[in-house]
Amino acid sequence: MYILANAQMFNNQGELVKRHIWIENGIISRMTDVEVELPEQVEIVDAAGKFVSPGFIDMHVHLREPGFEHKETIATGTRSAAKGGFTTIACMPNTKPVIDTPETVQFIHDKTKLEGIVKVLPYGAITKNELGRELTDFEGLKEAGVIGFTDDGVGVQSAQMMKDAMARAHALDMPVIAHCEDGTLVKGAAVTDGAFARKHGLKGIPNESEAIHVGRDILLSEATGVHYHVCHVSTEQSIRLIRQAKQIGIRVTAEVCPHHLILSDEDIPGLDANWKMNPPLRSPRDVEACIEAIEDGTIDILVTDHAPHSEEEKARGMELAPFGIVGLETAFPLMYTKFVSTGKWSLELLVKRMTADPARVFRLNTGRLEEGAPADIAVIDLETEREVNPETFASKGRNTPFTGWKLKGWPVMTIVDGRIVWSEQV
Repeated sequence: MYILANAQMFNNQGELVKRHIWIENGIISRMTDVEVELPEQVEIVDAAGKFVSPGFIDMHVHLREPGFEHKETIATGTRSAAKGGFTTIACMPNTKPVIDTPETVQFIHDKTKLEGIVKVLPYGAITKNELGRELTDFEGLKEAGVIGFTDDGVGVQSAQMMKDAMARAHALDMPVIAHCEDGTLVKGAAVTDGAFARKHGLKGIPNESEAIHVGRDILLSEATGVHYHVCHVSTEQSIRLIRQAKQIGIRVTAEVCPHHLILSDEDIPGLDANWKMNPPLRSPRDVEACIEAIEDGTIDILVTDHAPHSEEEKARGMELAPFGIVGLETAFPLMYTKFVSTGKWSLELLVKRMTADPARVFRLNTGRLEEGAPADIAVIDLETEREVNPETFASKGRNTPFTGWKLKGWPVMTIVDGRIVWSEQV
């Protein structure tokens, strides 16, 4: 048992208050006013001057293991998560082998138990080897412990295949999580179809390549009744469709990444593949649509789509390098600096989109600070400004467009099930 003392946190009314948080056997056993005298025999961890949040939840992470350990491992990826204040992450199945059998799911569980320091929730693939040809064993994958089904990295191209997947997932009371991309519209393209692509003579990825699948899958969700979750939304057209679907009661939820809220294709400085991700950076109009959608709840949650690659892979240039950037260690500081410190958002809104909302969408028993809840906690310094320096990342990945950015809101301690798994002081 120990006490996280003098924590500045939100109460149930959304007011910032100071509390002592008593942590025992992995749960929050008590929360008391700071006027309460603390017992001398109990260890005190002083959080004075720091903001204390439920541990962040990231429902879209690429841990790369098994098969791509040169990019990331469960050990390095979970340390990166902890350094970013995340206590629960969901890992995508586009590994090698693909997470499409109960045995591979068990490998993730076993490896996490041995080497991970945050909670890892695996997704199972929708189709075998993510090839879009044959559905996986949904029943076996659910029994093995997946939290949903996705072919993230590629879109399921067949409408019939997706409808069959949704029907089976609905029968199991499980969500389908979709990477929305019409493959016929994106082959050979590296950036969005916009000013940057035209300037550099690059083939562009059009907005409709995403929105076509979003619209299709919303209709299939309506037909099957499944909970349908849209990955990394990036376009105004997709948001329009999601908003309308929610208004008429279709079970659709959605996520967005910090980079799609902060950067547009007009910000790309040159042919640096650290600015290459999928979906690509879109137009300023799309960025504004994404911001509005996260504000009004059309988009439910924030995710990172943490996608580490080696420096050698990213050095191949904009056309040949793989898509993806890392995001676990910069997500909260980026969002806090851009939106909260400028007064555009409340701190409460940002925290909600990174904690309570993902817990609600995916029915997780975490994402809250209250008595009886798991002691999954992030302690954050909201005042100290630091530069983003990829050389200090816990992740193996250094591929970020945010190098040198000066940010506030850096986590300084992360607690998972009552255990301090990462601290700036250690």
